[in-house]
Amino acid sequence: MSTIPSGNTRSTTEQEERKFKRSIGLMSNFSLGFTYLSPLTAVYSLFALAMTLAGPPSIWWILIAAGGQLLVAMVFGEVASQYPITGGLYPWSRILWGKKYAWIAAWVYLWALVVTITSIAEYSSTFVASLLGYEQTAINLLMTSVVLLLMMMAINLSGTKNLARVARIGFWCEIVSVIALGIYLLLFHRMQPISVIFDSMGVNASGGYMGAFMSASLLGLFMFFGFEACGNVAEEVQNASRKIPVAMILSIVFGAISAVISVLGYLLSYPNLHDIVSGKIQNPIPEILNNALGPMGEKIFIVVAVIAMLSCILSLQAALSRLLFSFSRDKMLPGSNWMAKISKHDVPDNAMIVSCALPLLICIWVYYQPDNLARITAFAVAGIYISFQMVVLAALRKRLQGWKPQGEWSIGRWGIWVNILALMYGLSGIYLLVQPGEGSFVDKWIVLIGLFIVVGSGALYMFIAKPYSQKSNEQHYNLSAIKE
Repeated sequence: MSTIPSGNTRSTTEQEERKFKRSIGLMSNFSLGFTYLSPLTAVYSLFALAMTLAGPPSIWWILIAAGGQLLVAMVFGEVASQYPITGGLYPWSRILWGKKYAWIAAWVYLWALVVTITSIAEYSSTFVASLLGYEQTAINLLMTSVVLLLMMMAINLSGTKNLARVARIGFWCEIVSVIALGIYLLLFHRMQPISVIFDSMGVNASGGYMGAFMSASLLGLFMFFGFEACGNVAEEVQNASRKIPVAMILSIVFGAISAVISVLGYLLSYPNLHDIVSGKIQNPIPEILNNALGPMGEKIFIVVAVIAMLSCILSLQAALSRLLFSFSRDKMLPGSNWMAKISKHDVPDNAMIVSCALPLLICIWVYYQPDNLARITAFAVAGIYISFQMVVLAALRKRLQGWKPQGEWSIGRWGIWVNILALMYGLSGIYLLVQPGEGSFVDKWIVLIGLFIVVGSGALYMFIAKPYSQKSNEQHYNLSAIKE
């Protein structure tokens, strides 16, 4: 492990100012990962698309993706337990492989997070407009997205304790709007047999039904990331070595349970699923809710859903700001000295401002190019999967070199097999995500084009500016120091 470089001239006072306070417990850490994962957001965003692509059997992608990402989470858990350092994927890949490798992994992850925040803010704005009853014009949705992003930034800037409080509120809103509603629909409004989840309802594709089923994989792949946010705030978590791996696994397990209950509730409570699968009903969830709950019940649910989505944005901003802080602490970005400062509220204020500003800029771009929202969302998912698998690959390489995780949480001798299966799952997920779509050349290959631009720009900056050669205070990589 590296320690403080002998040439370090920073004062003890300055180093102390850059330390976080450990104010996040297990429940708050779990809530942070769960609200970032946000099964509600994924189900609301992709339920209609999945049904038109593969019909009711697309629900199985929730369990497939949950199982695969659970393997990834166990790999992350062992790494996070030994190295509970703020920034998550960046410091993990740096320790496991090296500075250049970590730069690319974190650069891809950074922009995937930025785009994810943008897409959720844009989607949330339509719910807010529906709730408040104003017209959903492009400018109204843009202004709503801007206000939502600024509101969540203000809460984040007010301190980690407020972040934890709102994350817990978001968690309970997710529970009510996903699990409780799903159970209610199953108990009191069931109109379909459970066997419907095996009925494709006539869906056909050029490659046969299996091709259609594979195309619906985004329902699960989009849902099960966010658990890594538990590790992004590692230096703010109490007993981080034990609690972060548990919080990650709980996020996935509860996410899978709640998503399955929710989708089952929607499927089994609607009398004519053929209209949804055929695309005749383009926005089915409001139709299902109105049919089961009436206009007032639908309105109450939307209020709860909006709160859950705002909590998701809050968690995403927190994760991105800690990644930027971790990058900047190692002098890896322009303006690193500015972004590596921690305020009196124990928040990296300047990194948080950037975490809000970048999605704002993309929201403005989406305003002028509204058709690109779905495309950048697909890029975000692929980018996150690639950065995840770079950590999984680095961990496997390190194991083959003789590394044995020494954290307080471990899966022991099964670790290497879990690592191999996690890599196989992740590569399969990436393959599905980069498959060409329909339309023009750009439309077909937008995910790969976006990844090429991001990786290319990151590599170009890395080789020109050589940020990995910058001297920085590396006390945060000292194993004895990070466990204090």
